[in-house]
Amino acid sequence: MASARIPLFPLDIVLFPGQAMPLHIFEPRYRQMTRHCLDTLSPFGILHVHEGHLAQTGCTAMIVKILKEYEDGRSDILTAGQNAFRLIRTHDEKPYLEADVEYFEEDFTGTDPTVSTRLEELCNHCHQILYGEDAPRFETEGGISLAYHVASELPVEVAVRQSLLEIRSEAQRQARLVAYLSEWYPQLQKREHVRGKAAGNGHGKL
Repeated sequence: MASARIPLFPLDIVLFPGQAMPLHIFEPRYRQMTRHCLDTLSPFGILHVHEGHLAQTGCTAMIVKILKEYEDGRSDILTAGQNAFRLIRTHDEKPYLEADVEYFEEDFTGTDPTVSTRLEELCNHCHQILYGEDAPRFETEGGISLAYHVASELPVEVAVRQSLLEIRSEAQRQARLVAYLSEWYPQLQKREHVRGKAAGNGHGKL
């Protein structure tokens, strides 16, 4: 596994390899960080932070484009997830945090087509209830994780997203997500049914 030293951007989100993520940059230290990354065409690492605790597994983000720049120095940027990494040690010599990280290799062996098909079906069912349309099609080329794709398209809980990022085996990721969505989908169905009854007769509680 390769290692590197990269800037860190602790956030209350989890980014996946292959996922597009818009970000609003307003703190001066992160304006400096994004300028460094743009000038050097280098990534920064997004790590989930909760109550001051940094996760030990994160994902690098490459800035794809600047969406908007404000007169006061703030900016909106579009990033794309690149590689999952493990935190080795942090450095605080600069205004923003840096870290030595070790990049993971993804394991795509042993995936079960039956599980993959079930995962896509569950994703589409949940997406239809939540957004009223089919989920975007999964592109199989380029070694992209189906589990990451599904978890990017649905509002999966942050803790579950983090657990998926920490799993190196795609087969295990898919099995984990199928189990999660198999429990979540009936809850969405029930919620939608109750909402429909409430809209129809003025009764029912969500």
